[in-house]
Amino acid sequence: MVEPVRLPSRPADLDALPPVAVRDAADFAEIVAAGEPAIIKGLFATWPALAAGMQAPATLNAYFKRLDRGAPVPVMEAPARHRGQFAYGPDLREFTFTKRTAPLGPTLDRIESLIGQDDGPTVAIQMLRLDQAMPDFVAQNPLPVLADVPPRLWLGGAVHTRTHNDRDDNLACVIAGRRRFVLFPPEQVSNLYVGPPDNPPPLSLVDPEAPDFARFPRYRDAIAAARVAFLEPGDALFMPRYWWHHVTSLDPHNAMVNYWWGGSDEPNDAFLTAILAFRDLPPHQRDYWREMIAAYVFDERGDVVSHLPYALRGALGAMTPARRAALRQQLAKPPQ
Repeated sequence: MVEPVRLPSRPADLDALPPVAVRDAADFAEIVAAGEPAIIKGLFATWPALAAGMQAPATLNAYFKRLDRGAPVPVMEAPARHRGQFAYGPDLREFTFTKRTAPLGPTLDRIESLIGQDDGPTVAIQMLRLDQAMPDFVAQNPLPVLADVPPRLWLGGAVHTRTHNDRDDNLACVIAGRRRFVLFPPEQVSNLYVGPPDNPPPLSLVDPEAPDFARFPRYRDAIAAARVAFLEPGDALFMPRYWWHHVTSLDPHNAMVNYWWGGSDEPNDAFLTAILAFRDLPPHQRDYWREMIAAYVFDERGDVVSHLPYALRGALGAMTPARRAALRQQLAKPPQ
């Protein structure tokens, strides 16, 4: 018998959500192919960065300073009044945090100095390309399963990053502090009340730690479908592309290295084109194109091309490199 989903006893009791499955590092290829989130154990156990991160903030900061080549790093900062919330401002055009670049060493020192200061700002280094800023990091901390993917560093205080998603597969490797990820399947997009798409990154307006169900009633369906992952140093989390995730740094000093790979802009370009082409059509025309896409793009109506000779199936046949190139060329032609 299938057990019913157990919802949190309180709106903010995210710890009670169903847990993400735990898998072994030897199963990495199988995990990625399955397209389901998974916590992975033992994937980077020999990293010097992990050994430093498990000691103390000063030890990890000293390790990064030794690798520093002097390039400025991306820094985000939220005033104390926002209590670490990286989210939208009231008008949905600005954010609760600012962005700038700064030298690595002084930024690490400032982040360390803010530990334990409840009335201080929240400062974090975000998305730092380690292969560019600290190329020796890649040599010292290899990840053979993603050897050609550039790692990025996330390091800072107790950040609460509002729900968002990525166009790439994502592997998040925790090297210091604990993190909690609340994950929502891609199909929950309509229940997450996502912000303006033209103001990236689009974030959910709902605070999962204090959801306003009166304002966002469909969010009940989203949280009913959610899962939770708790990561300790040495744990990695695989998140398939498009999975929505809310990230909470549970300790006053946290560090994570992540890898994005495999995404493409083509689906998003097609989505924007579809908005342009279909949004203003009358209902009966939209019904036609909805059925065409269901039948010929997503194969939701069974086999609808077997009656055609293979040579005459065109774009509805196998998507070879030559056919893909021909379609791109056709799309590049100016409208008549």
